[in-house]
Amino acid sequence: MAVTRTFSIIKPDATRRNLTGAVTKMLEDGGLRVVASKRIHMTKDQAEGFYAVHRERPFFNDLVSFMISGPVVVQVLEGENAMQRNRDIMGATNPDNAEPGTIRKELAESIEANSVHGSDSDDNAKIEIDYFFKPEEIVG
Repeated sequence: MAVTRTFSIIKPDATRRNLTGAVTKMLEDGGLRVVASKRIHMTKDQAEGFYAVHRERPFFNDLVSFMISGPVVVQVLEGENAMQRNRDIMGATNPDNAEPGTIRKELAESIEANSVHGSDSDDNAKIEIDYFFKPEEIVG
């Protein structure tokens, strides 16, 4: 397996509950390394741009409102098959369906406030990383 990079967001519900360290520990314990990280308060324009693929979906406005409701931590993760490894560590989108020991099963409040976002493909990971990070901010 090749070492690859993926993108992660620790969402406002998790930062509000001071779970940034707990989430990061679960990612690191799962074999991923944080090579870039910053705490930001997303603007409405940033959130709308990031989630533009969902613009026509009925949940779009609620998603944007949630993502700008408090600080988030955007991260670049590196490891063997990083995208899939991150998705496995996060667990199913709906915490009720997530496996025990995953971030969403252990830390999420609901399907909407599910603590983390992770890229769903290597191609999207590159797009999402480039959306929030300059190359010189990623130190591997």
